[in-house]
Order: sequence, then structure tokens, then C-alpha cells
Amino acid sequence: MAQEIKKSEGTATPSPRYSDPFSSLRAELDHVFNSFLGRSFGGLPSLSRAGWGELLAPSIDLREAANEFVVEAELPGMDEKDVSVTLSNGVLTLKGEKKSEREEKKENYHLMERNYGSFHRSFQLGDAVDPDKVSATFDKGVLKVTLPKRAEAAEAEKKIPIGKG
Repeated sequence: MAQEIKKSEGTATPSPRYSDPFSSLRAELDHVFNSFLGRSFGGLPSLSRAGWGELLAPSIDLREAANEFVVEAELPGMDEKDVSVTLSNGVLTLKGEKKSEREEKKENYHLMERNYGSFHRSFQLGDAVDPDKVSATFDKGVLKVTLPKRAEAAEAEKKIPIGKG
């Protein structure tokens, strides 16, 4: 049954309607998850194993020293054959794919698990890197990429003094 609401004349401002105090936080979290995972959840995701099964997000450390950049990526359970490292136009790209299957047959049951995931990370390093001297090592699940700087790039940094206005 519809009901007509009449406005009262006067200078009083109408009271605002009730709004969910967490709606803006929820919308922001949805946006973060959607942009990170590239898909819509329609709300906060469940953090179940099935919801994250296709996602590999390796921890990455990027350090800059006077003469080089060093990138380290933690890739547990992966081998060097599962990872590719490329440098093109000053952009370092790390890609990898992990596939694992487990099958267990017993008298009363048959268990089969398959896990797949891939990652792709790129870093803009500019023309400071000497592409002929870049090296990569893989040891105990840690990928380490060393990117020596060109001699002129290492010397190009100049400290600018800040004065009072």
C-alpha cells in the first residue's frame, strides 16, 4: 500500500535516510578484490581454498643499490623450468605457472587433487639497466634476478639541496 508523504514547508532540512555505515568500506574492498583478481565477487569473497585456487601471488622484494637492482621472488614448490624472466624496453617481466596433481587410491576411496595457478609480474626499470649483464638464479624456491646498472646511470644521481622558501 503506497503512502504519500507531504513535505512540510519551512527552513528545516529533512533528516537523512538511514544508510549502512559499512557500505563505503564494503564497496572499496570489493573494488580492491575485483581489480586484484580481475573478476567480480558480488560482495566480499570467501577465503576458502577453492576461491583462491587459481591465484598465485608470489612475495617479491625489489631493492635498488648504487650499482644494481635486485629482484627476489619466493616461488615455493616451483622449479626453474616453470618460470620465465624477460627484459624488454626497460621492463622486467616474471612469469610462472604451477601445476600439481595428486592421486591416491585406497580400498575405500579414490582421491584426486589438481592445483593450477600462474602469475605475471612486470617492473618498469627504464634504461638504467645494462641488458647484457642481467643474470638470474633459482635456489630452494627463490628466484633472484640481478640487474646491473649502466655506468652512466649509476653516476647520474645527483643530490639536490632543499632550501627555505
